[in-house]
Amino acid sequence: MPSLGDVEPPIALGALDGRYRSAVAPLVDHLSEAALNRERVRVEVEWLIHLTSYAVVPGVRALTTAEQAALRGVVECFGPSDIAELAEIERVTVHDVKAVEYYLKKRLTAIAPDPTDAGLAELIHFACTSEDINNLAYALMVKGAVEQVWLPRATGLVEQLSEMARDLADVPLLAHTHGQPATPTTMGKELAVAAFRLRRQLARVSGTAYLGKFNGATGTYGAHLAAVPDHDWQATSRAFVEGLGLAWNPLTTQIESHDWQAEVYADMARFNRILHGLAVDMWTYISKGYFAQVRGQGTVGSSTMPHKVNPIRFENAEANLEVSTALLDVLGSTLVESRMQRDLTDSSMQRNIGTAFGHSLLAIDNVCRGLAGLDAVPAVMAADLEANWEVLAEPIQSAMRALAARGVPGMDQPYERLKELTRGRRIGADDLRAFIDGLGLPEDVRRRLQAMTPHNYVGIAPALVDHLG
Repeated sequence: MPSLGDVEPPIALGALDGRYRSAVAPLVDHLSEAALNRERVRVEVEWLIHLTSYAVVPGVRALTTAEQAALRGVVECFGPSDIAELAEIERVTVHDVKAVEYYLKKRLTAIAPDPTDAGLAELIHFACTSEDINNLAYALMVKGAVEQVWLPRATGLVEQLSEMARDLADVPLLAHTHGQPATPTTMGKELAVAAFRLRRQLARVSGTAYLGKFNGATGTYGAHLAAVPDHDWQATSRAFVEGLGLAWNPLTTQIESHDWQAEVYADMARFNRILHGLAVDMWTYISKGYFAQVRGQGTVGSSTMPHKVNPIRFENAEANLEVSTALLDVLGSTLVESRMQRDLTDSSMQRNIGTAFGHSLLAIDNVCRGLAGLDAVPAVMAADLEANWEVLAEPIQSAMRALAARGVPGMDQPYERLKELTRGRRIGADDLRAFIDGLGLPEDVRRRLQAMTPHNYVGIAPALVDHLG
């Protein structure tokens, strides 16, 4: 039997690079191994330009505008041939960042071929440890993935959900607390709760500070001072990191502490968990018939039962959210720990960032498609309300309590009396209205309660949707 591993092009081992590639493809430009190498090249190029532009090392000429553009062009044109070349160099160096250094030295020789400039190449990776390059590369990668891919997709989902909440703001819904019929609400208000919660997490993710460090092998600027002792290396480090669009971390070991990563992954995981709850609720609403899945899309719901349209988008979302959340959790818990000044667990762990983002993005895509395929069925929601008049026991006993507090006679033990009427059995409109008439209520209160139905006992639920803006 031939090995599937020998098939060309290679068969994907994971679902994100196979079945679901199209849904997560935008992340490849930010969180793949190729993207990591491109960002390493970017950091090395910008460090060389920074050193020469600000005469950090005395006696070294500044790169010309054309040379700077050519070096930055190496980054912008980074593609398959560069990936292959770096892989070939790494087979010799057995060190990924050193391979980037040698790759760039070759490029610089072509850009600045004057023999008198040969020393310029030694300023590539000058005074750097690998983590100076890697931490900035990862910060740029995650920042790009969050701001250019994940946040726009997640924001689009919340906007879609918010619009759905506004459309259904006035549609009454029998609530279920502990799985039991409870005080009515509206479908729009319930969807608005989820949208509001998700929006808060988006605000937290949007406010992420992406930290970077650039201070040498153990964070002391030792090599920097040995080479150029009279320079303000902290100021240069800060200017360089902030020039990349990142926040400067002044105090680290060999590695940037990764606390910012743990923070953003925790916020994303919380978003995932809230979205998971929404997916479960939508699945349940569909099972109750509150939503009909739009027909005519050519989908097969069941391989044997032609009538079925399964809520697969929400089920798929649940699974992918669980995978993503588990990965985000382990990323956050592992990355904040390091043995003394450095160990390599973070290096291996960070290679799973793309997978964590990918499963979240896939889930967002599925929920969006699932929501788009739904039609609300108010008649089914109304039928459930009509079958549960006992939920009006709450407002009746509450009105009786208010009257009892004012000293109105005959209002004693309101909770207990409604409990006796409703507990363990169904009652209808006639039963409840007869009970109200027998209470001896003030006429205005009696009329108000008699006008109440499970359909209109929704409080200010429709207005609450306005909090979405």
